[in-house]
Amino acid sequence: MGKPRNILFIMCDQLRADYLGCTGHPSIKTPHIDALAGKGVIFDRAFCQAPVCGPSRMSFYTGRYMHSHGSTYNGVPLNVGEQTLGDYMRNLGVSTGLIGKTHMTADRQGMKRLGVDPQSDDGILASQCGFEPWERDDGLHPDSGTDPNLPYNQYLRAQGYDGDNPWHSFANSGIDEDGNVASGWLLRNAHLPARVDKAHSETAYMTDLAMAKISGLGDTPWCLHLSYIKPHWPYIVPAPYHNMYNSNDILPANRTEAEKLAPHPVIGAFMGHEESQNFSDEAKRQHVIPTYMGLISEIDDHIGRLVAFLKQQGRLDDTLIVLTSDHGDYLGDHWLGEKEMFHEESLAIPMILYTPDEQAAATRGQHITSMVEAIDLIPTFIEALGGEDQSHVLEGRSLAPLLNNTELTDWRDAVFSEADYAWRGARLALDLAPDQTRAYMVRTDRWKFISHDHFRPQLFDLKEDPHELSDLGENTSYQETRREMSELLTKWLRERRNRTTITHEEIENRTDNAKERGIYFGVW
Repeated sequence: MGKPRNILFIMCDQLRADYLGCTGHPSIKTPHIDALAGKGVIFDRAFCQAPVCGPSRMSFYTGRYMHSHGSTYNGVPLNVGEQTLGDYMRNLGVSTGLIGKTHMTADRQGMKRLGVDPQSDDGILASQCGFEPWERDDGLHPDSGTDPNLPYNQYLRAQGYDGDNPWHSFANSGIDEDGNVASGWLLRNAHLPARVDKAHSETAYMTDLAMAKISGLGDTPWCLHLSYIKPHWPYIVPAPYHNMYNSNDILPANRTEAEKLAPHPVIGAFMGHEESQNFSDEAKRQHVIPTYMGLISEIDDHIGRLVAFLKQQGRLDDTLIVLTSDHGDYLGDHWLGEKEMFHEESLAIPMILYTPDEQAAATRGQHITSMVEAIDLIPTFIEALGGEDQSHVLEGRSLAPLLNNTELTDWRDAVFSEADYAWRGARLALDLAPDQTRAYMVRTDRWKFISHDHFRPQLFDLKEDPHELSDLGENTSYQETRREMSELLTKWLRERRNRTTITHEEIENRTDNAKERGIYFGVW
C-alpha cells in the first residue's frame, strides 16, 4: 500500500444513490460494490451539478459548475478553451483515456476558429473531452443513425450475432412470448432477457476492454475513465439478471396525491411527459424497476471481476478507485420519470472512493456525511498524484481532508445544481422561449431552495420533510427562509471562477509592485 499513481474513475449512467446495498437498498445484491466500499469510504451525501447526462458529465470532467463551463444540455458543445480531466492528468505525466460514454459534443466552430485540425493529436483530444479515445461509446444507437463500424457491433458480429445493428437487435432486444424480436426501447419488454449471452453484454464488453487496456499500459501511470452505459435505458438485461428481482424487491414510490393535484408549474409540465405518465402507472413501474435493479447487479458482478483483476496485477496497491454516477432516475417518484429536476432521487449520486494511501486508513469502511459534489473529484485526483493547486480554475474541493480524517471547520455548508430544459416538451407546455428555461438549486443541511426562471421558487424543509413531499415555495411563514436561500444562491453565482487564465499566486506577485517594474503613475 502507498501513494496512488493510477486513477480508475468508474461512472454508471443513471444510477440512483439509494439503489446500492451499501447505500441503503434492503433487497439489491451488490456484494462486490459493498466490498469495495468496505476498503474505502462511502460519501452519503454526494450531489451532481446538473441532473442530466451531458452537463453533469461536463462538470465532472472540468471540475466546474454548469454556469461556468456553459455546456447546459446534451449536445451543447463544451467550449474548446475549457480544461478537462485529461489536461490536468497529462500535465502530471499520466496517460488518460476513456472506455465508454462521455456525452460530450465537440466545439467544432471553436476549433475551426483557432485552426485546430480535428484529425490532429490536439484536435482528437479537443473532440473527445480531453480523453484519449481508447473506445468511446455513448450507448444509444438507433437503427436509423448508427455507424456501421461501431466497434461493439463488430465485436457482436464476431461472436455470431448477425445484423445491421446487433446493438439493438441482440444486446438491447429480447424474444417475446410469440417468438418475435421485441425491442428494449419499449418499456413493456423490460422483463425479457436480452438476446446476448451475459458474457457479451455492453457491461461485460466494456469491462473486458478496461482490463486489456490496463494490462497493455504496463508501468505507465494511467487514468482510466470506465464509463458504463447502464443502468440507463433501454431497460433490458441478459439472463440471469432479467429475473433476479421482482416487484416485491423495489422501493415503494415516494409520492403523494397532493403533489399530483397541485404541482409547481415546471414540475407539472414534466409530469406531462410520456416517461412520467408511464412511470406514474404503478403496474408499469413494478414491471420495469426489477430490470433496472438487474442491470445494477450485472454491473456489480463486473466490478467484482475488475477489482479481482487489479488485485492479481498488483494494482490495488497503487490505484485510486472512484465509483459514482452522473445522476439518478425518478422511476415514478414524485410522479416523474427520467431525471432533470432537483429531488434527491435525481440529484443525489453514489460516490465510493478507495485509495491505497495509508493516510486514509482511519476512514476505511466508513460513511462520510459531509456534503460533496461531483466537481470535487478532479481536485482530489490532482492532490493524490502530487499536483499543484488549480483553484483559480477548479470550483470543487479536494476530498483528501475528509479521507484523511482531518478536522475541518471550513467545509462547505451548501451544494448547488442547475438545469436547462429548453430541449424538453415541458418548455412547450409552459410556452417559454429557449432562453427562459433555467433553474438553480441550493441545498443546505436543512433546506433545499430552487429558483425557476419566470416562476415562483420551491422550498423544502429536509429536516421535517426529508422525502420532499411538501413544497413551501408559497407558504407565507417561510418568506424569510426563501429570502435567505435566494441570497445564498446569488452569492454563489457571483463567486464563479471566470478569471481562469492567471493563478492566484501570479496575482499576489503582481500586486502593488508597479514601481519595481519601472512603472510610475500618480507620483509627484
